[in-house]
Amino acid sequence: MMTRRFVLYLSLILLPLAVRAQLPDSLAIREMVALLDTLDTPPDFRTEMGEFQQGKGADVDTLDIQDGRLLLVLRDDHTWYYIKNFEKVAEDSTFIKDWIPNSTNPYKTRLEDLPLRSTICLVDSASTFVVPNQTKVFSRFGTRRGRAHQGVDLPLPVGKAVYAAFDGRVRASTYNSGYGNLVIIRHENGLETYYAHLSKREVEVGDWVHAGDEIGLGGSTGRSTGPHLHFETRYQGFAFDPEWIADYETGELRKNVFVLRRSYLNANSRYVPESIDEEEEIYATDEQIIEEEKRIAAEQAAIRYYTVKSGDTLGAIAKREGKSLNTIQKLNPGINPNKLSIGQKIRVN
Repeated sequence: MMTRRFVLYLSLILLPLAVRAQLPDSLAIREMVALLDTLDTPPDFRTEMGEFQQGKGADVDTLDIQDGRLLLVLRDDHTWYYIKNFEKVAEDSTFIKDWIPNSTNPYKTRLEDLPLRSTICLVDSASTFVVPNQTKVFSRFGTRRGRAHQGVDLPLPVGKAVYAAFDGRVRASTYNSGYGNLVIIRHENGLETYYAHLSKREVEVGDWVHAGDEIGLGGSTGRSTGPHLHFETRYQGFAFDPEWIADYETGELRKNVFVLRRSYLNANSRYVPESIDEEEEIYATDEQIIEEEKRIAAEQAAIRYYTVKSGDTLGAIAKREGKSLNTIQKLNPGINPNKLSIGQKIRVN
């Protein structure tokens, strides 16, 4: 087994070569290389047979490059990559303010106090996005059966892995009557992602995770009609349609930098494919966003619901409202016309 001394010696010898070949030309890096070039190889240094000879990309060392927020990982094939320095990131106010473990919503921010637009960097040179479960969206964001459905439902068999979407820190890992087994991760950019109905939680409050880390297993706990992952994206406690940021069927981000309009933080503001081009989204005037908020509020106020009574059928309700059965079913995604419950809310316009 290699000793710590051997690892140190080998790192000091390999580092100048790797740095010269791969690292950016910065003063800090050049000074580090100059220092290492003055070190002599220890007289008793030797490599053990087979050590670091294959060069298949195994991590061999992690270095602090004086950036503070980034660490450099060297591989045995002379390549390298960055990772976040979580000890430094933990000092950000994002991970201190409104940090209440296992609360489903610790924020006290009022919607009207938020800016009309917030520019959010989703990924950078040291982070990426991994879709929590790659599949077609089964149930979308919006109002469902008279209630706000604040995320998307992604079909997921019991026991299948669920992955963290972005780097971040676990703020909640708990059981909730509605969400079931729930994991909430807070991210550097201020977003929080929710992973609900899990059969098992595999992380604890305070854990740091990278995008793609397994955080739990699919299930049907809490208020759930069958195995699936309920996934939410929130900003300052307000949910917005997760389809604004990613295509869950392809597993791809729609863009690296997302402009979140305040009008999106409404239960009736759904993602509309290609409805807004990138330039318009970024440079929309305050007046345009305010008008959009008014339109959404007016549409929401105009929505009517019928409360199911004894003996009602969906067909009879549709006829009473002057609508076709197909129209009523489209207004109520997932409704089972053969299983209406007394007191159930049916959207009729």
